[in-house]
Amino acid sequence: MKTFKDLGLAEPILRAVEKEGYENPTPIQADVIPALMEGKDVLGIAQTGTGKTAAFVLPLLHWIRESKDRPVKRGCSALILAPTRELAAQINESIRTYSRFMQCSTALVVGGARPGPQIQAIARGVDIIVATPGRLMDHMAAGKVRLDFVESFVLDEADQMLDMGFMPAIRKIVAALPRDRQTVLLSATMPKPIRALAQDILIDPQEISVSPSSRPIEQIEQRIMHVQKTGKRDALVGILRGAEVERTVVFTRTKRGADKVCEHLEKAGLAAAAIHGDKSQGQRERALQAFKKGKVATLVATDIAARGIDIDGVTHVVNFELPNVPEAYVHRIGRTGRAGKSGVAISLCDHTEKGLLRDIERLIGRRIGDPDGSAPIEDDRSQGPRGKPRGNRGGFGGKPNPKNRNRNRNNKPQQRRGPAAPAAPAAPAAKAGPDGSQGLRRK
Repeated sequence: MKTFKDLGLAEPILRAVEKEGYENPTPIQADVIPALMEGKDVLGIAQTGTGKTAAFVLPLLHWIRESKDRPVKRGCSALILAPTRELAAQINESIRTYSRFMQCSTALVVGGARPGPQIQAIARGVDIIVATPGRLMDHMAAGKVRLDFVESFVLDEADQMLDMGFMPAIRKIVAALPRDRQTVLLSATMPKPIRALAQDILIDPQEISVSPSSRPIEQIEQRIMHVQKTGKRDALVGILRGAEVERTVVFTRTKRGADKVCEHLEKAGLAAAAIHGDKSQGQRERALQAFKKGKVATLVATDIAARGIDIDGVTHVVNFELPNVPEAYVHRIGRTGRAGKSGVAISLCDHTEKGLLRDIERLIGRRIGDPDGSAPIEDDRSQGPRGKPRGNRGGFGGKPNPKNRNRNRNNKPQQRRGPAAPAAPAAPAAKAGPDGSQGLRRK
């Protein structure tokens, strides 16, 4: 079995990993980290809770430590996009954790927070920007951030980006990036629009899949409770008062529904907090911190938080309402059973949701609550896309092509980065990007 020391990561990063108590990489880390260290594009298919954040953060930090370049003003060397504020904040926290013994500047760019501090944070240039698409587009439109020197680009939870309607924004952001970059696209599922996006933005990627698409991890015990719609709140109170229930995430379909469930639980004497899109960033952070510290044992959330809650010790997930999109079920229950631990997922199903239940069971290939049951599963994944190779590039430790080292967009030698020059026709070996730019490679 591989250890993190076998992956060639820099000593300060290994020290941080060891301090977190990790010695052996997860399957996706063991596959993704070497590919990124070699400078390849990666298309990763992995469920939530498999350790994929560290899979791209660790080689990214290695690359930053080995580089001697400084990011340009208002720019960054690496860009990470996430669909929700919670997930972006989680990724940013992971970067800080794993870079504690090295120098690495980051900026968190998300909605629901004042834009002024974000603009100030990136004004001098930072190594990594972690952003949600909407707020990043706002800063781009205002001329407060530039992306033409990004050398490594990570698109995390791409399928949720699709569900939330971010694809037009994603393509505009990609168009502002240099063509000559390293790109990582990570997704729990691979619907056709995401496959098409991967074919457009990745070049000769290494496709890595650590488990069947949309299959819940085996450590989670899945249960179903058939109840009347009017009896769901009392059923939920009964579940939460169970002796084995310690820390629970409850999912509703709507923001108003989350608030109502939270109010009902508090009236029943159960400490709870709600988190959804109508809450300010400060309110959402306070609710998450209260849940993490055990001040409240129940967090009521909408699907916007399904992939942004990475908290140890969640023993139960309760689907107060079944999701309209069956894939969301997988991400919801993935809040428990993390890091190899067991967990319990309980779904409350009324007669109007039986069709949604059948869709979920068809997706996961089994009857919920019946370990021996089965249902047909559809898997439309095709072979990975193949693009035109572009040779060795900078980013994530990839070695730059000597022929293009220290050249700007006019192919003139330069000592350090500065303002981008107007785009010039590309050399025959390189293909111009969507914006006509070529980008730079690290030394």
